[in-house]
Amino acid sequence: MGDGGGGRWSRIVRPGAPGSRTTRLELFYDLVFVFAFVNVTTVTASQLTPVNLYRCLLVLALLWWSWTGFARLGNAVRADQGALPLVGFLTVAATFLLVLSVPGAFVDRPGGLHGPLIFAGCYFVIRMAQLAVFAWVERSDPVRRRTLLPRAAVPTTATVLLVVAGTVPAKLADRPYAVGLQLALWTVALLVEYVVGVTLARRWWVVVSAGHWAERHALIVLVALGESIIALGLGPKTGLPLTGPVAVAALLGILVVAMLWWAYFDTLAYALEQALHHARDPDLRRRLSRNVYTFLHLPLVAGTILFALGLKDLLADAASPETPGWGPPLGGFWVAVLFGGVGLYLLSLVACALLVLREVHWPLVITVVVLAAVAPLVAPIPELASLILLAVLVTVGVVVETFSEDGRRRQVRQLALEEQLAAEADQSHWRQDHL
Repeated sequence: MGDGGGGRWSRIVRPGAPGSRTTRLELFYDLVFVFAFVNVTTVTASQLTPVNLYRCLLVLALLWWSWTGFARLGNAVRADQGALPLVGFLTVAATFLLVLSVPGAFVDRPGGLHGPLIFAGCYFVIRMAQLAVFAWVERSDPVRRRTLLPRAAVPTTATVLLVVAGTVPAKLADRPYAVGLQLALWTVALLVEYVVGVTLARRWWVVVSAGHWAERHALIVLVALGESIIALGLGPKTGLPLTGPVAVAALLGILVVAMLWWAYFDTLAYALEQALHHARDPDLRRRLSRNVYTFLHLPLVAGTILFALGLKDLLADAASPETPGWGPPLGGFWVAVLFGGVGLYLLSLVACALLVLREVHWPLVITVVVLAAVAPLVAPIPELASLILLAVLVTVGVVVETFSEDGRRRQVRQLALEEQLAAEADQSHWRQDHL
């Protein structure tokens, strides 16, 4: 009887395995984050100020922390088995409602539900649902059970800070420091989640499947790059007239996105995953998973979102009959968004390679330095000319990086291909025996 009951309980949540990969259900979860990235870009574009840009970066960081919770969950247990799909659907619904509330996350808008409270409440539901699954998995481990309360206190504290921040505009609307206080509360909530959460996780979190962990983060980078293509296709609104400047801007935008894809997916993504597989020591694997994926993939996504935001505004000007053929001067703000977003993406790749491979990818470093050096010079020139310069610099940097790898690229890609062929052969043999 005891074994039967234990079997029934074990089927509620099935543990992950070292060879597990991303499930289709997890890809379904990521569909919500496609909408999330698009919405963050749209909300940022609605009010083009440094304060609003910082607000949306805060929202993006909390969305990222929610997504990493999904990734950790799918690594520890099988997300498409037992009761996990039901928990996933609940958290996806909460995430979707959270994303819908993003436009009113800081200042409540009249005529609807209270935006800041909806955002904070949905965030709490997402984080606590993830924690509840981990608590169920760890229920037989007395050491981890004792950490449950401190771990639950982290999202609770962050949520309380978000709720308090949501009341600031209503109570202190006439005070000059109201916006600064609200941003400070959000920043503290973010630091509580990242700093305290990671500190607590050092004692209990393990990466069961290196392949799953690397694949999940590579896919979310792909989602972010896809958001840039969506920004190109839609611009500030649907039905963008296909004028000459719009076509040129779209082609240049696709070129930059393709180069960003190549810089990560051609070799580096494989090399990072192979290094994570090779890290047999749990502490080393934990550090690589946290520093390279949880932390350094956030600026990868943020840089892509910033570039998409710049493309959206540039296309708006390119489509307008009131602007010159090459567009108005780019300006300092949009230089920081466009060139800064691409530079942040490339710099994150450099940091990943340095931490994992102990290599300095000098072509990418030089590209970032050149982008920073020319950024002040392109502010007064037309937007399309600035985009041409950005596309040329990024393309040259990525091409030089590709041809300067001196045999390592071929070695990494050959190893990845052999792994893929071996996995396909094993799957074929199993299907022949069982299907």
